[in-house]
Amino acid sequence: MSGLQFFWFLLIGVLFSGFFFLEGFDYGVGMAVQSLAHNEEEKDQIVATIGPVWDGNEVWLLTAGGAMFASFPYWYATLFSGYYLILLIILFGLIIRGVSFEFRHKVPVEKKQRWNWTLSIGSCMVPFFLGVMFISMVQGMPIDANGNMSATFTDYINVFSVVGGVAVVLLTYLHGLNYISLKTEGPVRERARNYAQFLYWVLYLGLVVFAVLLFFMTDFFKLHAATTLITLVVIVLLTVIAHLAVFKRKEMTAFIASGLSLVSVVILLFQGLFPRVMISSLGSKYDLLIKDASSTPYTLKVMSIIAITLVPFVLAYTVWAYYIFRKRIKQPVIVTGENNGR
Repeated sequence: MSGLQFFWFLLIGVLFSGFFFLEGFDYGVGMAVQSLAHNEEEKDQIVATIGPVWDGNEVWLLTAGGAMFASFPYWYATLFSGYYLILLIILFGLIIRGVSFEFRHKVPVEKKQRWNWTLSIGSCMVPFFLGVMFISMVQGMPIDANGNMSATFTDYINVFSVVGGVAVVLLTYLHGLNYISLKTEGPVRERARNYAQFLYWVLYLGLVVFAVLLFFMTDFFKLHAATTLITLVVIVLLTVIAHLAVFKRKEMTAFIASGLSLVSVVILLFQGLFPRVMISSLGSKYDLLIKDASSTPYTLKVMSIIAITLVPFVLAYTVWAYYIFRKRIKQPVIVTGENNGR
């Protein structure tokens, strides 16, 4: 394996980490529209917290997919063809979610509810099926010598992949609640804090189940015992830090810790994959390795120059955008006939 091959494997991991950190709270906020808000004004307040940034955050997923296509075409071919239906469901969730942002602001109040539900359902679908995809991938799929995947329903949907999907949904929801606490004022802020306090206890149980299944259903502890154990400990520590920060009303700390816990999950999966990009359940001889799945050295070199040149500008713009929209969102005052004109 060359240095450039390792660099691009690492970079794709970074792109997925950025996606889950940034888009993760977007999904949590979307789910909170129906589960946290009590009226349309509160729903508008919640949606306004991500209004300027949600579409920019989704670019991280597109960039990760594009980088995979250019740097590891064989990985891209096996993953996208084998998970065609799962990715189609994810795409459907992204579409209905994106459409709901636009339509809920344009339809009459009495028709808003359908688009609120569309937003929440789409925001739940995407992290769930991303969790299913990644967990089933590290568990191993029936991949032959030509890189073709011939999977059945239970290869995709099983106890471990469903637990992984639910865990990702819960992590993103908590990340969204922490973001709402950070970005709002009024009853919504306090309610988000109370929800998070309870749900972290549920997450602890989920992490225990996930760790047990990871031990029995993957080869992570066999091939990378030390790094896997360390990463799991980091995930638990970050979860505890976020939970304590919620109790102490340290909202920025809770938000950063919950985001880093999602990043740590990505790190756990990528370090377990290494030096593979796809694991075959038919035998290790059919595993797709980093060194065999990448583009030519010249392609990787040109792409590296472009990435090193452009990525700092993208990061700078992202930081600037969040700085510009850093203020808390207040719930709008309802103007009635009694105070109208005063």
